Order: sequence, then structure tokens, then C-alpha cells
Amino acid sequence: MIPDPIGEAVDRVRSGGLLAYPTETVWGLGADATSDRALARLARWKGRPADEPISILIDEPAALVSLGFAMSRAAHRISQAFWPGPLTLVLPGGQGFAPGVARSDGAVGVRCSSHPLAAAIARRLRSERVGPMTATSLNASGAPAARTREEAERLCGEGEDEPHLVGVDHAEAGGDEASTVVDLTGPAPEVLRWGAVPAEALGPILEDLPHP
Repeated sequence: MIPDPIGEAVDRVRSGGLLAYPTETVWGLGADATSDRALARLARWKGRPADEPISILIDEPAALVSLGFAMSRAAHRISQAFWPGPLTLVLPGGQGFAPGVARSDGAVGVRCSSHPLAAAIARRLRSERVGPMTATSLNASGAPAARTREEAERLCGEGEDEPHLVGVDHAEAGGDEASTVVDLTGPAPEVLRWGAVPAEALGPILEDLPHP
């Protein structure tokens, strides 16, 4: 392990590079979500359509305020129940992101990972006023996401335009399903994708929320 792997990861993101990092689900691909150059590099590597939005990673819900997100009662309730954890919330608002992060209506997917390494990187990025970084999966568009370190290593390299594997020996992702995605931009929450947070856990909370 290098002397300061978190610092190296932050430097990689700060310089506009791509970072492969583990989460409690699959391996993530990080790039500075405020950098046009970094987002363009990520899109090229993944072969990602320009109109497909990209989620971001935060270290704690309090970070949402400084990023300009509007937090509804539903967002507070759901985030308190499942963050940090394998849940992505699509929220209105958000400021300062590069083109390609937000959806066409301006909404942004936000992830707060419970993996200690992902959380440490996100926390250090915020303390050094870098990013936040993206929380998309490590894979070419349409291919399966990397679930193990071995799969992640095969996708990484040392080139400027390639993802660099975070420098922590034996770091590993949880290997669970991808995160569950809940859209909170409409009058009622809408589950866009079921994943690691199952219906039996999330369903009762959604049912208990006030409906229009």
C-alpha cells in the first residue's frame, strides 16, 4: 500500500483523472463531477451516451446543503433510514456540476456509500474542496459492473485516460447488487431501479410517506 492512498486518490480526481474505488455493492468509477474535462474522459472510457446522467458520491447527508440540493421531507426520511448505504436518491437542485451529470430536468442522483474506503475518499475530497466525484459503476456502457477486485484490475491501467485502481492493498467491493434508485423529484417517490435495498425494507417507508 502506498503511504497515503486516500491522498493519492484525491490527487487523481483533482487532476481530472479516473479513479476505480470499491463500494458496498460494485466497484465505482470516480471523476470530478465539476470538471468538464473529467466528465468527457469518463464518457469516452465508458462509451456512455452524452444524455445519460451520472450520480455523484457524498460522504454524509449534510454535504447536500453546500451542493445546493433541495431536501424534502421524503428525502430526509429515506436518507435517515438508508444512508450511508446502497441507495441512490435522485434529487432536484444541485449546483456547479459539469454537463453530463444532471438529468435533462436538472435532477442529480446522489449516493452515500457505507464502504469505509469510498466514504473516506468522499470525505477527503470535500475537506479539500475537490469534486464531489462521480458514483457510476466501473464498466463499459452496457457491460456488467466490476464486482470483484480482480474484475476491477482488468479494467484499470496506468494511462492518462484509463481508470487507476485506488492504492489500498486487498481493497474489495461488497459484491452486492447495484444500489436501489429512488426518484424524489415528483409529487410522490418513484423507484427507478430495485437493487441492494429490497422492497421489503424500503416499501413500508414509502407507504408511510405523505402522498399528494
